[in-house]
Amino acid sequence: EPTLFSTTIMENIRFGKPNATDVEVMEAAKLAMAHDFIQLFPDGYQTVVGERGVTVSGGQRQRIAIARALLKNPSILILDEATSALDAESEKQVQSAINNVAKELVLFLKTGRTTLIIAHRLSTIRNADIIGVMLYGKLVEMGTHAELIAKKNGVYAELMRIQQSGIDIL
Repeated sequence: EPTLFSTTIMENIRFGKPNATDVEVMEAAKLAMAHDFIQLFPDGYQTVVGERGVTVSGGQRQRIAIARALLKNPSILILDEATSALDAESEKQVQSAINNVAKELVLFLKTGRTTLIIAHRLSTIRNADIIGVMLYGKLVEMGTHAELIAKKNGVYAELMRIQQSGIDIL
C-alpha cells in the first residue's frame, strides 16, 4: 500500500522532487494515468487526500505514488505487488501506468532506468523485457513472455494456464 500524506495531490506527487514545477508534476501524473481522475475532483491537484490517502481509492493511491516515483526519477524503480489489492478496473489503470513507466520514461525523463516489477498477477509483468520466475526462493526460468509461454512444461507457462482458468495462485 503506497504512502500518501495528508496534503494536496500536487504536494503528494511533488514530494518525489520538491523543486518540480506544476507542469512537471502534471506530466508525471499523465504518465501514471492519474491526471484524468485528478481533474475530476472539484479542487483538482489542490484536493487534500487526507491521512494515508483515505479520500481516494486504492487504484488512485497507486497511480499518485507512481507519479511521485516518476518525478523522483530514481535509477532503479521497484514496484512490489503494485496491482495485488486492486479491482479489475483499477488494475487495468495501474497496469497502463506501469507500461508507461517501462515504455515512455526515456522520452519523458531523458534517461534509462531499471524497473523491477514484483508480482503474482502475471498480467502485471507480461510486457516486461525480461521475466524472472522464482520458485521456492530460486530463479528457475528467465526470458520474455513469449519465450516462457513456449516452454509448455515450464513453471511460467503452467502459472499462466492456472491464472487464465481463474484460479488464484496466491
